[in-house]
Amino acid sequence: MIFQRALQRELASVAGATFTVLFSIFVTWTLISILGKAAGGKVASGDVLALIGFSVLNYLPTILILTSFIAVIATVTRSYRDSEMVVWFASGQSLARWIKPVLLAGLPLVIAVALLALFATPWAKGKSVEYIQRFEKREDLKRVAPGQFRESTSANRVFFVEGSTSGSTVVQNVFVNSVDANGNSVVVAKEGVIEPDGKGGSYLVLKNGRRYLGHPGQADFQSMEFERYRMRVGNQVPVIGIDTPPEAMSTQTLLAFPDNRFADAELLYRISAPITCVVLMLLAIPLGFVNPRAGSSANLILALLIFFTYNNLTKLFENSVKQGKLSFAMGWWPLHLFGLLTVLALFAWRLNVNHRWHPAVLWSAFKRRRMLKDGAAAEGAR
Repeated sequence: MIFQRALQRELASVAGATFTVLFSIFVTWTLISILGKAAGGKVASGDVLALIGFSVLNYLPTILILTSFIAVIATVTRSYRDSEMVVWFASGQSLARWIKPVLLAGLPLVIAVALLALFATPWAKGKSVEYIQRFEKREDLKRVAPGQFRESTSANRVFFVEGSTSGSTVVQNVFVNSVDANGNSVVVAKEGVIEPDGKGGSYLVLKNGRRYLGHPGQADFQSMEFERYRMRVGNQVPVIGIDTPPEAMSTQTLLAFPDNRFADAELLYRISAPITCVVLMLLAIPLGFVNPRAGSSANLILALLIFFTYNNLTKLFENSVKQGKLSFAMGWWPLHLFGLLTVLALFAWRLNVNHRWHPAVLWSAFKRRRMLKDGAAAEGAR
């Protein structure tokens, strides 16, 4: 019980520090990515904070899986480095005795990963898709950011406004370039106001401006000044529904499509998350071995390589199911079974201390050879 409580405290401490670092990295990366999209006009500037929250919630299962893996492997590595494992083995205890306390300490993380992957992450993806699609289906002028050129949804009109007042209703110093069958039309005005037409569309009413109409490269351009000019900028009915991809559907909705390979692929990804968390925690116990006189950075590098390899293989099976090359029944278990067999093989290797390739045997042989070499050198010096 004393060992179990001490191990749980250490795992919690290491997991907290690891989660803080990983969470900060992911939040920073997400912040840079979404701010870049907002600056490029792909998302609304007012939705930045909400989209950051949804993106972070989407990455939380991955962060927790990596946190649990690194926490276990770092704890086991520290025990080897501080020679605590020598005392552990000398007292007749086995490395397999670490399995139960590690699983008990990691159970909250496994449950959190399962809940996030099955319920929270789909909700976050759905809200993110809703925000992005709602912005893409707004009227053309409402998508314009001051000081930037923006193309309309019909790709035949370019807007530029220098500034806006009174929210997004009144804009100042407007430039509009339109291309149609009559030629190229350029309209500039000091002020513009968006007015709804009552039928789901809207007009941009420009005041005190000038319009140029003609064909580029020809001398038939026409110019006229106006005090008031109306231009339709939105003629689509307000969005009632949002197109939801499988990643944004709830787990209950995906279960209602048993023969849909896209739904099966998404279900495979969601149920793989908690299984991966358990397999990697078990794998970290035998992988934590380190020479007490050597550094422990190699173990962390190896842990990252194993994690990304496991994650990419999960994506590979998911894509195979999505493309119809594998069924869901044959796609969800082979990778995890191979991971568990690898865990059993590594435990058998670590427990067989008399094996010629066991680390303890290799370390004893190395020390013996070193002593013989030093003795021979001392004898030669005499």
